[in-house]
This record gives sequence, C-alpha cells and structure tokens, in this order.
Amino acid sequence: MAAGVAGARGAGRSLMRLVTMSGVPILRQLHLEERLLRRTGDNWCIINDGTAPATIVMGVSGRVSDLVEIEPVLRDKVPVIRRFSGGGTVIVDQGTVFATFICSKTAIPGLQPFPRDIMSWTGQLYDKVFDGFGEFHLRENDYAFSQRKFGGNAQSITRDRWVHHTSFLWDYDMKNMDYLKIPKRAPDYRLARNHTDFLCRMKEYMPSRSVFTEGIISALGDHFTVEPTEPEAVLSDDTGFKPSTKLLSPQDLEDVIASKESHKS
Repeated sequence: MAAGVAGARGAGRSLMRLVTMSGVPILRQLHLEERLLRRTGDNWCIINDGTAPATIVMGVSGRVSDLVEIEPVLRDKVPVIRRFSGGGTVIVDQGTVFATFICSKTAIPGLQPFPRDIMSWTGQLYDKVFDGFGEFHLRENDYAFSQRKFGGNAQSITRDRWVHHTSFLWDYDMKNMDYLKIPKRAPDYRLARNHTDFLCRMKEYMPSRSVFTEGIISALGDHFTVEPTEPEAVLSDDTGFKPSTKLLSPQDLEDVIASKESHKS
C-alpha cells in the first residue's frame, strides 16, 4: 500500500525501483548493490530485514588490526567482510535492518553528488520517517535518537552514480559488540562512551519493523515514483561481474596477527 501511495505522489518524478528482502546474507546483498551501482543506470532502494549469521562488515580502507578483536573472531568463526564503500565497521545480524539508496547523480534535482550533501539529504528523508517516534538527529555521519546512535552509514560515489547504505540497529546482541574495538577515530559526540552507552535499539522507539520500512517507502514517494521489483529479478547471478566486496579468509586474519607480532619483536 505504501508503495502505491508513493507512486501516486511521485508522478512525473524519477523512477526508483524498490526491492524488499528478508534475511538475505549481507555478502550477497553487498554484491548485488555493487553490481546495481556499476552495471545499471536505474535508481534503486534496497531494504533487507535481517541477516545471518552475525557478520562483521568493514569499510574499504579500514585496518583490521585497529577495528576488530581478531582472536575472538577467529575462535568463534565470525565472518569478516571488506565492502566496496567507505565508512566504519559494524557487526550485523538478524536484528539489523538494511536500507540502501543507489542513484544517478541527476536523480534528485538540486542535490550535489558529494558526501555531505548526500548525507544531509538522507537525514532530511529519515527525519520524516522518524517523525513522532523519537528525537531524531543526523550527528556527524550517524543517525541517532538524542545522543545515542542507531544507524551507521557508508557511501561510494562514482563518476555518474552514488550509493548510500545504512545498517539500522532494530535490536542487537551486546556480546557481539565485544568483537569490535572502539575505533581510534570516533565521532566527537561519542565522548569516549563504550558501546553500551553509545548505542540504542530502534525497537525501543518504534512499534514494528514494518512501520519503519513502510515509512521509508512513503518518504521516498516525496522524491520518486516508487516501483516495487521482485527480489528474484535482481538477485540472479551476474557471472560477468566481479565485485570488489570480499569475505576475508581465516588466513587473512591470521596474517594480520602475525604481522603485529613481527612488529613487536
């Protein structure tokens, strides 16, 4: 229903193809997003409700040794992915809701294709989504209720297109946060808080995941004609495309430990 309303409001605007999924592994989702960014000219919104197993996802330039507690990760066989976009490191699972916008640079009139401009536009869009559910703020590069983060963002900008993707903490398992180090370059508003004091759960502010996802679709209708697309139509394998997003092997992680040990000696 929300998509239909959005489509009616968006008549005459750019088309955005909407793909809603549930439980798609995050590696497969990232491969899909990278392919849609680089191999299509369409605008896309990808919503994926949850993923399994719990997986660490790093930005393209992140240093494993600075961001991940490698020995517990190896012991517990937690997958670690290096994605194609920038941004920080997150651990995602069935409590995470993912929302991604992939757009041509001309899709939104007046929007300059630069990181801060895109971030500001998404902040305005989510301000509508969360209206009435909490004290929403765009704080530096994060989405927060008051001073507590619940959404982490990453971007990639090419010559003609851009992607902005977000992992939303509908819920999270606090013990999973122990796999992550507190980054050396943390946002100022974190104020050196630990994960428990810095993060919050969206489920404490909104009644259901469906209310959240329907809110995204409705807000997109202010900017686009939204057209639902079946996941099967876009998830089919593209054997000719080689994504840069990759799963790090246990050997990759062990090599990081060995490198640290060699520098100590």
